[in-house]
Amino acid sequence: MRSPLPPAVPPLHVAIIMDGNGRWARKRGLPRIAGHREGAKAVRRVVEKAPELGIATLTLYAFSCDNWQRPRAEVAALMELLERYLREEWKKCHENGVRINVIGRRDRLPSGVIAALDAAESGTESASGLHLRLAVDYSARHAIGVAARSLRSNGPVSRETFSRLLNQAVHSAPEAPDVDLVIRTSGEQRLSDFLLWESAYAELLFTERLWPDFGGEDLARAVETFRARDRRFGRIQEAS
Repeated sequence: MRSPLPPAVPPLHVAIIMDGNGRWARKRGLPRIAGHREGAKAVRRVVEKAPELGIATLTLYAFSCDNWQRPRAEVAALMELLERYLREEWKKCHENGVRINVIGRRDRLPSGVIAALDAAESGTESASGLHLRLAVDYSARHAIGVAARSLRSNGPVSRETFSRLLNQAVHSAPEAPDVDLVIRTSGEQRLSDFLLWESAYAELLFTERLWPDFGGEDLARAVETFRARDRRFGRIQEAS
């Protein structure tokens, strides 16, 4: 799993909005939860591929604060799937140097999920390879509000200070850098309240592929596209 690129290549923070599980299932005449189960297999594929592409931090949008509005049975099935994933995958992640971290609110999650995420985080905290962040009950606007309320100064606040507070607000351990590339599957083209502060200068890539069909080669193509882009961060290229 760990095939690092040459040191000259800066490590990346890639964030993925995993969209299209329900549509994948509907196209096959299956219940929506079947699409979510298949989507879990896609998570394994991208986690295995990420390190060799120079990805040091991978943030996956698993469940938003707005997803609580879905049918109760689907929410319960999603929470059960998340709990099972955390319990079954953390040892494998530890063996491969992957550190698991669940970001987002924790006050509304079922006790079983809390126990599973605690075990996964503590069991992989010594891993020094890929930082895998799963965004669960996550809202960027809520996180920004929590960080803003935690400010202890009435004077100017640096970006670095606010970023640190934002990492603390979502339980990111370790702290994560700004996002370099945001990928959204299924053809939708919006951020859906995902990492709004951290993605200020991120490159955006939208693909028609549904999340359960997404794999390592899709991630590799996305990173290749990203590396071909000219990122100027507001500057202009001086004529030579």
